[in-house]
Amino acid sequence: METTYPVQSAKQKTRAKTKQLPWAIKAIITIVIAAFALIMILPYIWMISTSFKINGEVFKYPIDWIPKKWHFENYKQVWTGPNPFYLFYWNSIKITGITVIGNLFTSAMAGYAFAKIRFKGRNFLFLLYLSTMMIPSQVLLLPRFILFDSMKLINTHYSLILPGLFTVFGTFLMRQFFSTLPNELLEAARVDGAGYWRTFWQISLPLIKPAIVTLLILSFTSHWNEYEGPLIYLRDKQLFTIPLGLTSYVEEFGTNYVLTMAASVSALLPLLIVVIVCQKWFVEGFASSGLKG
Repeated sequence: METTYPVQSAKQKTRAKTKQLPWAIKAIITIVIAAFALIMILPYIWMISTSFKINGEVFKYPIDWIPKKWHFENYKQVWTGPNPFYLFYWNSIKITGITVIGNLFTSAMAGYAFAKIRFKGRNFLFLLYLSTMMIPSQVLLLPRFILFDSMKLINTHYSLILPGLFTVFGTFLMRQFFSTLPNELLEAARVDGAGYWRTFWQISLPLIKPAIVTLLILSFTSHWNEYEGPLIYLRDKQLFTIPLGLTSYVEEFGTNYVLTMAASVSALLPLLIVVIVCQKWFVEGFASSGLKG
């Protein structure tokens, strides 16, 4: 059986189509994309600029994109002020880190089982599991709150970590990637004496690195920015995550915008680092997710 490489062929087709375009059309497309990119990035530039201003300069028009005086004390006040932003930061890192690692592990195992292990009722069970994606998350808030309350998990980080360890989308994504692996490769491993665990861990898992990185970025972004869960399940300020901690700068008579922007810039740094480091495999994962050889 001939094995094809969907990612490589997709790249070759894209390059071939790009070479056929006249240079004028390429220039127009580049300018349009650059304009859209600039429009998308302007709010972030304004946020960074505002984080170095004072409140009186926030809504000044025309906008001073480069502050006349840089107020670095805004960041110092955020990290050492009365609102323990460093504690919010640590809570988000702990919850997101544990949740993402657990999510990757359970999704990879479930996806491999649904794709490569034959058992009775496999397709029906997968469709039943997949159908739960149609249930809005808001519908589960009250039952989940009652369950966690009976388990004494309200006002603990466990109420945020446990639900995030299992995701239908992650299982579906992993199954799609595992399905593209040739069965002959796994059968050869079993002939050599490899069991299910060794075949999964040492042979199959390294071949779907783009899928793992894709799920890592999506899961990390989702849990790092989650606001609804902490708002419902957490009560003590010492347990707050970053999205909930940002509300600490909304005061009785207004919002301290410069501190909010400084805290928001600090909150974006882990997201930027993860995306920059994993960008190569993230793009490759999306390029191959809809293709099959």
